[in-house]
Amino acid sequence: MSEIFGRLANGETAHLYTIHSGAMKAVVSNLGATLIKLFVPDREGMLSDVVLGFDKPQDYVESGTFFGATVGRNCNRIGGAQYTLNGKTYALGVNDNEKNNLHSGPDFFKDRIWEVAEQRENAIVFALKSPHMDQGFPGNAEIRVTYSLETGNTLRICTEAVSDRDTVFNFTNHSYFNLAGHEKPEKAMEQVLTIPGRFYTVSDGAYITTGEKRSVAGTAMDFRVPKPIGRDIDSDEEPTRLQCGYDHNFEVFTNPCAILEEKTSGRSMAVFTDRPGVQLYSGNFMQDEKGKDGVTYPRRGGVCLETQYYPNAINYPHWPQPVTKAGEKYKTETAFIFSFLPG
Repeated sequence: MSEIFGRLANGETAHLYTIHSGAMKAVVSNLGATLIKLFVPDREGMLSDVVLGFDKPQDYVESGTFFGATVGRNCNRIGGAQYTLNGKTYALGVNDNEKNNLHSGPDFFKDRIWEVAEQRENAIVFALKSPHMDQGFPGNAEIRVTYSLETGNTLRICTEAVSDRDTVFNFTNHSYFNLAGHEKPEKAMEQVLTIPGRFYTVSDGAYITTGEKRSVAGTAMDFRVPKPIGRDIDSDEEPTRLQCGYDHNFEVFTNPCAILEEKTSGRSMAVFTDRPGVQLYSGNFMQDEKGKDGVTYPRRGGVCLETQYYPNAINYPHWPQPVTKAGEKYKTETAFIFSFLPG
């Protein structure tokens, strides 16, 4: 099922597409291959929309939140807004802290109208052609993002890409989750999180990774034992102080790489990935966003769990590299599997 979402300031029209499986329903848009709504039952079978978003497409373009967006060609940050590939240095747009690049901006994929390549009752495929040197990355690239709802209350996001030159591919989905329901932002930091990762990648005061990995043991970064996200978020420890809360990449030690739980509704979400890292972002830069259904999302009104290569990995050869060779297929899948806590 499809419907008009609205007209953008540039005259283009964005559409919404609804997919179903069992009790779950997702609404996605060809604007940015974006997840707009995700309806998940609670332990009593009541549906709630558990992702943050906007009612109008132009708000997605104008906002810096990246609600639900497909982020590429490279998600997260690249220090100094440049990188070297095959001996050649490439410059990127400077759109973060006056010297770095964030989410391959400023010409974001989230602001582009993607083609609908295929649609079924439970799945949809978006496609985008990205020309050579688009966003500062070499190669003519063809990109496909598939959203599918599967049995077992599963949302699976599969991203595939191929380029005619060696290039950087590091995609993620940037959804903000609140398992209490998006309309209850005050509950977001009460969600209980588990991350089995033994270490996180250290970042400086400009949010750029330093190349160091540090143990989480005995620190506010330790989520190996489940705890509310907000419990240690304002700790005076260096990581939370520098990043104004949680905005950190953790190793993917095992799958699920993260488990998010909301006690009142009974919803639980397990995150599975084939990438080496997962970014925990606690919405520290949200500023009373006027969201869906008239809801205002305050600071920390949702939480992101973004699967990825480590941030700035292209500048640290000792880390797994987000490089795809010419003609080879890049493919990554992230599954969000929902279940219910005991009553």
